[in-house]
Amino acid sequence: MTVLVVWVLFAVGWGAVLLALRRGLHGPARGPALFAHVATPAGTVLFFALIGLGSLYATIALTAEWWALLVVTGFRPERLLSTGGLGRLAAWAAAVSAATGAATWLVFHM
Repeated sequence: MTVLVVWVLFAVGWGAVLLALRRGLHGPARGPALFAHVATPAGTVLFFALIGLGSLYATIALTAEWWALLVVTGFRPERLLSTGGLGRLAAWAAAVSAATGAATWLVFHM
């Protein structure tokens, strides 16, 4: 059941970041950013499978990254680099680390 919850949070987080990027990005950076975001799940899951970790670890990590990005930037991911500076980037990295560790523990110990 916990794996199903991770997959649902994964899909909802991915979609929320996609919508926020579509809404917030303009100009020449929009196309490459949207393409990179759309390609990220498949590329990451394939990479984790290639190195032998499986897709569950990748799914947990990406879910934590997307939700931490939304929380730290106030649902405006373009703020991470445009107006956030190193403080917001550090807050995002700390939130990702904490969320990944907590989610991994919950999935494998429940």
